[in-house]
Amino acid sequence: MARIESLTNLQELRSALQAKKELQENWITVCAGTGCRACGAEEVLEALKRELALSGLEGEWIVKGTGCHGFCERGALVVIHPEEIFYQKVKPEDVPEIVSQTLIHKKTIDRLLCTDSLTGRKIIHEKDIPFYNLQQRVLLDMNAKIDPTDIQDYITLGGYTALGKVLASMTSEEVIAEIKESGLRGRGGGGFPTGVKWETCHHAEGYPKYVICNADEGDPGAYMDRSLLEGNPHCVIEGMIIGAYAIGAEEGYIYVRHEYPLAVENAEVALDQARDYGFLGKDIFSSGFSFDIKIARGGGAFVCGESSALMTSLEGKPGRPRAKYVHTVERGVWDKPSNLNNVETWANVPFIINRGAEWFAGIGTEKSKGTKIFSLVGKINNTGLVEVPMGITLREIIYDIGGGIRGNKKFKAVQTGGPSGGCIPEALIDLPVDFDELNKVGSMMGSGGMIVLDEKNCMVDVAKYFLNFLKDESCGKCVPCREGIKRMLEILNRICKGEGQDGDMELLAEIADTVQETSLCALGGSASNPLLTTLKYFQEEYVAHVRDKKCPAGVCKDLIQYLIRQDKCNGCGACVKVCPQEAITGTKKKPHHINPERCGKCGICVETCRQGAVAVA
Repeated sequence: MARIESLTNLQELRSALQAKKELQENWITVCAGTGCRACGAEEVLEALKRELALSGLEGEWIVKGTGCHGFCERGALVVIHPEEIFYQKVKPEDVPEIVSQTLIHKKTIDRLLCTDSLTGRKIIHEKDIPFYNLQQRVLLDMNAKIDPTDIQDYITLGGYTALGKVLASMTSEEVIAEIKESGLRGRGGGGFPTGVKWETCHHAEGYPKYVICNADEGDPGAYMDRSLLEGNPHCVIEGMIIGAYAIGAEEGYIYVRHEYPLAVENAEVALDQARDYGFLGKDIFSSGFSFDIKIARGGGAFVCGESSALMTSLEGKPGRPRAKYVHTVERGVWDKPSNLNNVETWANVPFIINRGAEWFAGIGTEKSKGTKIFSLVGKINNTGLVEVPMGITLREIIYDIGGGIRGNKKFKAVQTGGPSGGCIPEALIDLPVDFDELNKVGSMMGSGGMIVLDEKNCMVDVAKYFLNFLKDESCGKCVPCREGIKRMLEILNRICKGEGQDGDMELLAEIADTVQETSLCALGGSASNPLLTTLKYFQEEYVAHVRDKKCPAGVCKDLIQYLIRQDKCNGCGACVKVCPQEAITGTKKKPHHINPERCGKCGICVETCRQGAVAVA
């Protein structure tokens, strides 16, 4: 491919690619993101290609593996265009029927259609599925349309036109002004205004300057950045090039989590393609501006999500944060001015340049603009990635898009912002979701994790889980974080074992406040959020654990006992067969009993009993 030397060259190429695409009306997309690959998407993709060849349809249909479509609950996903027929949970053995019935005879396959979790109706077209049509998909929309390893797919949909526009007609100051006017805030956690950060780095003294993409996403249950980098790496790259031009950098890094091999693979392919086309390297678009990007793989330390710790790791040292009075935009990696944004932040930049700051600022709330991608997981019917405008309520996300609580259980709380986020109770379910509103109730936006909890979750246990994670992820550099998290966890462990004492709740709150106020970096500064919010909103559960030695949710094993209700047991013996401890005895067709001395409290008897006779006391 000849190098693209100007915006005119790019527009000519795009026009030719679009004309070619218009000639090909029939095409099939298969989600080839990590989630769907785990469900056999690669085998489905190969089976489609093979079956089309056997049926003589190879020239009539194009099959394309794309990035994550978002509806991870239903993988593997197949969408047949132009009708947008949406098939879910597709297996390789379903492919011959898809080809013969849907492609040839134009009949839909009922068992592969999506079923609305609220109404039970079958839905044929992707655009009619509530999970999708209630979102506002900007970044994820392109994810589902392009092959991430084919730069021409990205160019066909307008890729690199924002870069061409910037280099052809905008100064670095004008680019920064556009980003500032858009109101874009960093999507990686703190929500700092992106344009302000760029401007500070632009004016910082020192050379060379660096731009860095934080793809070290370490939150349990969160995979937004992974899916964007896997599914549309060119959008992230284009955003970084524009940022580098604005700041005055010639070198960039994508710092990506070691556990994201597909993201690394696709990003490496995209970088090579961008160099071949002249979007990276020397004299980009014949503008005199030069810039290139390297990939650095992180070791999986959660603390490296913090900017100065990430940069220390990038230098080849242990990832430990520095004092916050040292600003990385002035003294970052190798003590040079460095601008760090996360994957989602960089991916928004080309859209803002192409569509204008006013368009972006028109989405969201007064102080939180644009859309945000959340990983919606936990006790919910529709798990996956959702992209919604800032300001949408938790209720709309959980019930309208998420389809409500799994198994018709009662909603209890939602934990937002990753392990350092807070637990928001049912009473606040109509809370608008933006940076400031979440902070007001003790939680945070974070990178976008959203874990839904139901009545069977113990909130004391939830706080213990996150503190246990953060204890292991603390770098240990500062005493409040290193020792404070351990002390809080020790107290919670005692409480969950039935050894809670009067004053424990007050002591927990005191330690949590101290850790929050005196820790060196954001990990320690926010580590207390899960504990403080559960203490605030679920105080009665702590009281039950400490005073009554009971776990209302039936989770803490030392505080519960299984028993068989004699009025419900029909003596079928199903529980006897599955009990690993042989703790259940009884005569056939007569009520059985559980020996508490032998019971391991695994709960398998509860799951097995069809009569609902096994209860937690």
